[in-house]
Amino acid sequence: MTSTSVERIAQEPSLTVLVVDDEPVSRTAMAARLTRLGYRVLQAEDGKAGLELLRRERPDLTVLDWMMPELDGPAFCEEVRRDPAIQSSQILMMTSHDQPEQIAEGLVRGADDFLSKAASRQEIDARVKAGLRAAALVRMLEQTTLESRRKQEILEQELQSAARYVTSLLPPSGMILPQVQLAYAYKPALTLGGDLFNVLVWDHEQIGLYLLDASGHGVAPALRSAALSTFLRGESLRHQMGSRDPGIILTEANTQFPLTEDGSYFTIVFVRLDLKAQTLSFASAGHNGAFLHHRSGDITRLQNRTLPLGFCVPNLYETVQVSVPFSQGDRLYLFSDGIYEVRAPSGELWGDQRFIQTVVELGPRPMSDVITQTVERAAQWLGHDEFPDDVAVMGIELAG
Repeated sequence: MTSTSVERIAQEPSLTVLVVDDEPVSRTAMAARLTRLGYRVLQAEDGKAGLELLRRERPDLTVLDWMMPELDGPAFCEEVRRDPAIQSSQILMMTSHDQPEQIAEGLVRGADDFLSKAASRQEIDARVKAGLRAAALVRMLEQTTLESRRKQEILEQELQSAARYVTSLLPPSGMILPQVQLAYAYKPALTLGGDLFNVLVWDHEQIGLYLLDASGHGVAPALRSAALSTFLRGESLRHQMGSRDPGIILTEANTQFPLTEDGSYFTIVFVRLDLKAQTLSFASAGHNGAFLHHRSGDITRLQNRTLPLGFCVPNLYETVQVSVPFSQGDRLYLFSDGIYEVRAPSGELWGDQRFIQTVVELGPRPMSDVITQTVERAAQWLGHDEFPDDVAVMGIELAG
């Protein structure tokens, strides 16, 4: 709203001014002046009646006498400022007090401006218009705030709906095959997260699993993650490339999901598990968030220095064969960097070594408990449970 439109609003005849004064002559004279200026005028004979009219009629401006019995002008202002429904009302206080300390008291107790009882017609006109301009601005801000809240509520509802859809893409936890158990924790930083993971049960002997991390947070990364997750579905991979090789899968994904114009990209680790041979192979695109926790307590990191998806097209991603077997009682963990890139209030980073040490320390417990308590440890380090980045931790256990 421009200053011209505010000025126009301040002169509209439909605007209402409330005059509160216990002196009938003064009240009637002020009301007559305001009526001649084209305003709708309400009158109240004391402060209590004025408050009732103010709450009921919500006038654009209140012209208020300072000296009144029972509820004087400053006390009237304090009542108004305590009431959320009317606290933004503009109050122009009439007074014969012209000492700085008295004016300061009135302002402190809630008046917006002052008008001398001996003011000229020109000054009354100017003060009233100034008060109405301020009222127009306040109401414009209130309306804008209300509209923003409504839009925010609608957006929150849409985000919640989208979040439910994204969550529906996650696999169910529990036994996914005889002797193969899945557990995970997922905590998006915002209503929508850009991290996703899944397990692809190809047959009773082979499964694929992946964890992807989209750069950024919010709606756009979540939607891009959902699109990549759809591409990585078992039937999609079979139709598009007919291969279960992790390197071939990521090489094609690199072509399908290039770097966006705003620089958004994915990191991902994709693992193939041969249950019969008890072997693991994997490919990664800028993501080293995977390790084997052996039943013996040893750790084998699944690491390979590579570029994220889309940084270089075309680009070949190689499949790495893990030299150690994936035996009964072993656990495979895939995780996003949001679980370990958290800082204590002192600024110290928790780090992936502390994360892995925590998993090892909790290792003898059920895998679901290990994951849950590890995320809790990270939150304790952070000092609260609102993680700055998406947190995803997935575990696969080959039961003995």
